[in-house]
Amino acid sequence: MFSLRAFTRLVPRTVSKSIAASARSTASKPSISQSAFLRAPRPFYAASFSTTRPRWEPAGQSDLELAAKLNEELKYELRDSEVEKAPEDVRYFLETSPFQVQHKEGEDEVVLTRTFGDENIRVAFSLSDLQDLSEESDAALEDEDMDGAINQRQRDGQMPIAPEDKISAADQESTPEEDEEVPSYPARVSITIEKKGKGAVQVETLAQDGYIQVQNLAYYAKAELANAAGAEKEWTRQSLYSGPPYSNLDPDLQVMIDRYLEERGIDASLANFVPSFIEFKEQKEYTRWLSNLKNFIQA
Repeated sequence: MFSLRAFTRLVPRTVSKSIAASARSTASKPSISQSAFLRAPRPFYAASFSTTRPRWEPAGQSDLELAAKLNEELKYELRDSEVEKAPEDVRYFLETSPFQVQHKEGEDEVVLTRTFGDENIRVAFSLSDLQDLSEESDAALEDEDMDGAINQRQRDGQMPIAPEDKISAADQESTPEEDEEVPSYPARVSITIEKKGKGAVQVETLAQDGYIQVQNLAYYAKAELANAAGAEKEWTRQSLYSGPPYSNLDPDLQVMIDRYLEERGIDASLANFVPSFIEFKEQKEYTRWLSNLKNFIQA
């Protein structure tokens, strides 16, 4: 489920960018006396050439400012979050689930594996499915601007005003359910079920709001084609008939496929785990990225 922490982190980043831009626009300019000195004729000296480069050059002013800003951002991210400690729901899943989680520091993909009878099951998802919050924020700002324009036209008498529209959206009453509602986002989850000598079935799904929604189901006679790693295998896979659009299947058949997946652990607990783990790992990777970049920039 979409993290409020992730959204609140976006706001200070946006504000800090505007502050930084303002600071640069108001940077001090040379005084009149300095300008006159710069324009004054200077004595001519013969050029001196050397093939030896200076052994040391001081860091630019922007390096110091950038390093300080990165350090500020890193402290903010670490202030109210337990980066190294997984959330309770993530820990519970890891302790009770038959899946083994595989992921490496600095890498985007997360893989869960397990066996079920004679089947090898692989579940994969990626941090890149964390939606771009800046786009959502821009859309929200555009909506606010539109609301403001509509309200202005209402005050100017250009539009009829309904009773409920006389109250601003911020002042309108909301139910407890609306107050507790947290935005969510869909995360793509790819499931591969392989049987030795029988090929593999690959199921493309979306995990959101505690549900696994199947998008596509394909069968491959050669199991290595299910997770094609090379261009040649990818080309071969695309040339094969992998099945009809999932939505075109008989509804009863879709229900049975859902049960088939649930029996193998592709269920609500996995649907809740995936976005939670994405947020947890993304926060760790982001703070690590900030730290590495700060250490590189600073002298």
